[in-house]
Amino acid sequence: MPGVVDGKVAIVTGAGRGIGRGIALLMAKEGAKVVVCDIGASVEGEGTDAGPAHEVVAEIQQLGGHAIASTLSVGEPANGEKIVKAAVDAFGRVDILVNNAGILRDRIFHRMSWADWSDVINVHLNGSFIMSRACATIFREQNSGAYVHMTSTSGLIGNFGQANYMAAKLGIVGLSRGIALDMARFNVRSNCVSPFAWTRMVQSIPAENEESKARLARSSQVTPEKVAPLVVYLASDRADGISGQILSARHNEIYLFNQNRPIRSLHRSDGWTPQKLADQLKSAFASSFTPLERSPEVFSWDPV
Repeated sequence: MPGVVDGKVAIVTGAGRGIGRGIALLMAKEGAKVVVCDIGASVEGEGTDAGPAHEVVAEIQQLGGHAIASTLSVGEPANGEKIVKAAVDAFGRVDILVNNAGILRDRIFHRMSWADWSDVINVHLNGSFIMSRACATIFREQNSGAYVHMTSTSGLIGNFGQANYMAAKLGIVGLSRGIALDMARFNVRSNCVSPFAWTRMVQSIPAENEESKARLARSSQVTPEKVAPLVVYLASDRADGISGQILSARHNEIYLFNQNRPIRSLHRSDGWTPQKLADQLKSAFASSFTPLERSPEVFSWDPV
């Protein structure tokens, strides 16, 4: 039986390790030809190593699939077109882009440097734009295409010491939604996946107390391969009609996230002043305020 992405060509960024590797391997298993993109940097974005990308290509080829490697940085604007050209030269087309590449520079906000901020934004958000824009012309011309962008509950909900990462990951939600709206007329879909998986990024988060250590120990059971089926499905034609959404994979669970909409309103026919707002707003809206929670507090139960 043909795979769900049989005959498609997929570009997967950050595909040398972790979640990206799992996605690339399953894409190939389900029939896609894969461009494995990874510069081989550390979690904090330092250094380069061509090994991981080429190792994943070798794994795919050993399984009878087709793949090429790219070790170009997605954070460099010119590289988007180069990566897409490599895909077209090798396989004749591009059908799927998975924006998965990312780094971490966790710092409490009052100690976060400009480099901590800008480097994280560049890889996650600018990199997602660069790659998405490079694919957009081809997707428009062929009247088809699918984007899957990786967001995070750190951006959707929150976490300590990750203002840069949170901003980038929530920005990716806006990027995905914008692509979905602009390119629907060309039969192009764009969705976000918020993954839960035990990766180098999660392992780098410090355990501050015994509760944190226990939580991270439980997280180690949630392997990157558990994320790949949702991503491959969303990239396939079987997901026709699903666009502009935020979904999540957590071990054997799949979640659909809501998106920002007005939930309460106040009206005064005579208009508002700061004093009138002070008299009414807090008491009217307090029960509906979103609490300052972190992701572990919202997903407080063990993975199922």
